[in-house]
Amino acid sequence: MTSSPNPRKHQHQAYKLGIIIGLISLAVLLLPAYANFHARGPMNNGHDTIKCESCHQEAPGSFRQQIQANVRFALGLRKHSSAFDHQPVSNENCLSCHERPNDRHPVYRFLEPRFLKARENLSPHHCVSCHNEHKGQRVTLSEIGYCLNCHKQTKLRKDPLDVPHDRLIALNRWESCLGCHDFHGNHIMKTPKTVEQIIPAEKIQAYFQGGPSPYGDERRYTAKKEINHDE
Repeated sequence: MTSSPNPRKHQHQAYKLGIIIGLISLAVLLLPAYANFHARGPMNNGHDTIKCESCHQEAPGSFRQQIQANVRFALGLRKHSSAFDHQPVSNENCLSCHERPNDRHPVYRFLEPRFLKARENLSPHHCVSCHNEHKGQRVTLSEIGYCLNCHKQTKLRKDPLDVPHDRLIALNRWESCLGCHDFHGNHIMKTPKTVEQIIPAEKIQAYFQGGPSPYGDERRYTAKKEINHDE
């Protein structure tokens, strides 16, 4: 009499084979060459060639030391907590490529006391507030009228525009600001003199989402590394 096959034995073998395949797949995906497969989303415009470790730098210390540091922080024995695995991406990571002289809106300016409300509403002192990575876009804000956070009192003595700035403010035409001025001032362009010449908001929004620059292609400065992040 022949013994019947043991289904439980085959089941255990299938489980082991599945675990082995899973571990091998995980090990392969964790290799630097496959980093893009487990990224949170597509890289933003101009960042396609950046390696993950350029921004996501390892946190100092071993995992055990990181746990100990956070326990001491929770007990009030340490002033600062410790990051696990990787350090948070900071302004310094962004500015290592994108810091340039004569920026119209450098991040440090928003740390002034007069911009407290703007910090509360928009957090413009953090690069990722406007350029949140892994979204496949250029600017990740949902709207373009954010100038109202700082410029509600703008009034020019010799206004070059046919409709004065204070009049546009009274009409809540905040979407028109970026139709004349690029935020960082890096594009070499001729500023419009009439409201009819202002770049339409639809083109600005399309540019934010990764479309062509409505300000032209000529720029004062390029990024310091091998990327082309058009701002």
